[in-house]
Amino acid sequence: MKNRIYLTNQSHQNKPFVITNFLNTSLIFNKNIQLLIATKIPVALLTLFLTTIPIFGVKAEISVVDDVGNEVRLKSPASSIVSLAPNLTELLYSAGAGNKIVATVQYSDYPDEAKNILQIGDAHNIDIEALIALMPDLVVTWKSGNSTAIYNKLTNFGFKVYQSEADTLNKISTSILRLGKLAGTESIAIPAARKFQQKIDTLEKQFSRKKNIRVFYQFWDRPIYTVNERHLISHIIELCGGENIYSNLSSLTPQISTESVLKNDPDIIIASGSDDFRPEWLDAWKLWPELKAIQNNQLYFVQPDFIQRHTTRIIHGGKLICEYIDRARL
Repeated sequence: MKNRIYLTNQSHQNKPFVITNFLNTSLIFNKNIQLLIATKIPVALLTLFLTTIPIFGVKAEISVVDDVGNEVRLKSPASSIVSLAPNLTELLYSAGAGNKIVATVQYSDYPDEAKNILQIGDAHNIDIEALIALMPDLVVTWKSGNSTAIYNKLTNFGFKVYQSEADTLNKISTSILRLGKLAGTESIAIPAARKFQQKIDTLEKQFSRKKNIRVFYQFWDRPIYTVNERHLISHIIELCGGENIYSNLSSLTPQISTESVLKNDPDIIIASGSDDFRPEWLDAWKLWPELKAIQNNQLYFVQPDFIQRHTTRIIHGGKLICEYIDRARL
């Protein structure tokens, strides 16, 4: 076939190749459209996908806009990807691009296959020389987790960089779609994003209109840290019909005092921490029996990977939070 293309100059001899190319592209186009319709992707997400589908046999560049508004263009789907945060590694797997990841960073441990991928540092310190040696088609960074200096180095070296900041549940869905498009794995990314969105909708319908419960979410004890209304965890609390008692503070993750918690007197206290085990400091609140949460035995723990990693697993943590808040209503 290659010789025929190069040796053929007459237009009528080129027609079979052109027609075949057109038909193949049309079939792919139709298949993708049918998949989108079958999974009932929202209009906004449909638009995101359709804007870069090549038609009439013309091979177009792949183009998406990342979470900070930068356009990322690739001449063809990325075959080698570097992930610079554990949550991004998970999102790439959700998008069907796990087998294209050539390097990750420390704590990229989910799914299990990710543990076998080369690690080139952590979210704050990257071995740039090792990354350059890999010459990836795409580098995925975490806007609020990786430093601006890392991003600047990558762009100065000419790498294609997608910046992720999935700070809402909907952005997790769109991140899966965008990463799937960049990796050429839309057939996996589209249904994965839709499934995640359906689970969000189910939780919202089940819990959001129930009796309001005042919630204190704590993720560290010395000093005490919580989240404000802009944080994704606060969005989940609201989705569950809860009220974050520190929603109005200006910092995304504000430091607070014990006295402040006593004054606000939450109905329920939910904590995460730094590992998979319930932290001892959660039960330290029992030293203040005047708290409603203590009087009603409303102290709960959620594993941090289920709530603090902005990936599809956050649905599991969200469901736990909804169930815990529901118990506080009894």
